[in-house]
This record gives sequence, structure tokens and C-alpha cells, in this order.
Amino acid sequence: MMRKKSTNPHRGTLVDDWLKEEGIYEAVSQQAIKEVLAWQLADAMKAAHITKSEMAKRMKTSRFQLDRVLDPQNTAVSLDTLNRAAAALGRKVRLELV
Repeated sequence: MMRKKSTNPHRGTLVDDWLKEEGIYEAVSQQAIKEVLAWQLADAMKAAHITKSEMAKRMKTSRFQLDRVLDPQNTAVSLDTLNRAAAALGRKVRLELV
């Protein structure tokens, strides 16, 4: 049985290549990074049995600010705030240029 040749121009390309072609690579990358960080912070809080109120106190900030940090859709969180959140959990933020 012969297969029909695909007419999909993106077949076989990497997702990163496609996102770059569409001009959305940076936005999608930022969103993915923030989602992972928010998930990791929430998971660490849960593992340590730390409430949002306690976490906000440890960060010396408001619950509203903490909600911004934990919101996976909010990419406008400063590195300082992320560092304070990590420190409140006994962790560090590690960034890397690749």
C-alpha cells in the first residue's frame, strides 16, 4: 500500500522552529517558564504544609502579591519576587543562558 505524500509544511519540524516561524516563540517560552515556576512553588508549599498566609509572611509581602507569583498566567513577576518566594521555602532560583 502506498502512502500519500503529506502536504503539511510543518511536518517533521521541531516545535521551536514552528513557534519561531509564527513569531510567538518568546511569548510561549515565557509563559511555559512561568507555569513551571508557579507549579514548583505551589508544590513546594504543599509539601512543606505552608499556607498562602504563612508564605506571604515569610516573603514579607501581601497575599495578593503571592497570588500573582502563583498565577501561571501572570508573567510580569520580578526576579526579586521569585527569589524571595524561593528563599521563603529554603530554595534558590537558578537561571541559565542556553
